[in-house]
Amino acid sequence: MTTRILFVCLGNICRSPAAEAVFSSLSKQAGLDVSLDSAGTAGYHIGKAPYAPMQDAASARGYDLSELRARQFSAADFDDFDLLIGMDMDNVADMKTKRPNGNTTPIRLFTDYTSDSKASDIPDPYFTRDYEGALTLIEEASAGLISWLEKEVAV
Repeated sequence: MTTRILFVCLGNICRSPAAEAVFSSLSKQAGLDVSLDSAGTAGYHIGKAPYAPMQDAASARGYDLSELRARQFSAADFDDFDLLIGMDMDNVADMKTKRPNGNTTPIRLFTDYTSDSKASDIPDPYFTRDYEGALTLIEEASAGLISWLEKEVAV
């Protein structure tokens, strides 16, 4: 059975497309059956490619974000995905406000899958300019999520 995962950040031009690309690469290596997408809680960049500095940093690590395009998170995503992953607590809170009554699709913070107990959020490199730091946390969280899926879900 395919596990459908949506990665969510604010604008869908840095963290969530990077998470989609990183997780896609690592999950293929692990042989997982997943379907992935990313979205933003805000509609600032709908239809735009990921931010060039994030694309450059990801490309240097072997991840291609060039074909991804920003879209806005919607209530329909609760039905279309099995797991919703927020890059920070604000993203998680924003998703919860759109949850349809009676829906039980899990919403998780991506850093819940890291071993770094100090990392509560993946800082937004659009503002911090720390693309490398964001990618390192995304890679660690992706590895943790893969481990969790392998143990908890028949993928």
